[in-house]
Amino acid sequence: MSEKEQHKEEERDQESPEQKSEETQEIDAETTEKHTVEADPVEKLKDEIQDLKDQNLRLYAEFENFRKRTAKERLQMMDSANKDTLAALLPVLDDFDRALKNTEATPENEAVLEGLKLIQHKLGETLKNKGLIAMESTIGRAFDVEEMEAITQIPAPSPELTGKVIDEVEKGYKIGEQVLRYAKVVVGKEA
Repeated sequence: MSEKEQHKEEERDQESPEQKSEETQEIDAETTEKHTVEADPVEKLKDEIQDLKDQNLRLYAEFENFRKRTAKERLQMMDSANKDTLAALLPVLDDFDRALKNTEATPENEAVLEGLKLIQHKLGETLKNKGLIAMESTIGRAFDVEEMEAITQIPAPSPELTGKVIDEVEKGYKIGEQVLRYAKVVVGKEA
């Protein structure tokens, strides 16, 4: 050992405990910084991995929502695909109903009446298979704007028929849960 090195060692030995603890604190701080710097990349990578997992989970959830929404829209589209065609055929169904009501059941009209019934039944079943649903009769029920359209009001024949349907002019129809045509009704009002 050289004299200089010995001299430095002696000076260190002669330093006060306060000075030694300061040096020790500096060394400890440097060591801690080194460990923190070494730990930072690991923590940083862990955080990055967690962020990527969260992002992946959000993307997966978003895709699932997209898939469900498209499936629902596809089903709705299939339900309403024939909407225009079915709506165009509703007056034909109405004409068959009127023809059956107005055709008298006499021996000479029996064959015509039977033919009308067969054609009406066949057309009705075909449209039913395509998703058309006839609404129940509205006569005697309370007026409901969700299913009915009031074309006029007349004085109710009795007080209990006030606000209720007295007559149904046109039958209502639905495709699934969607109203295709509202039932056109006559509603009773107070006399």
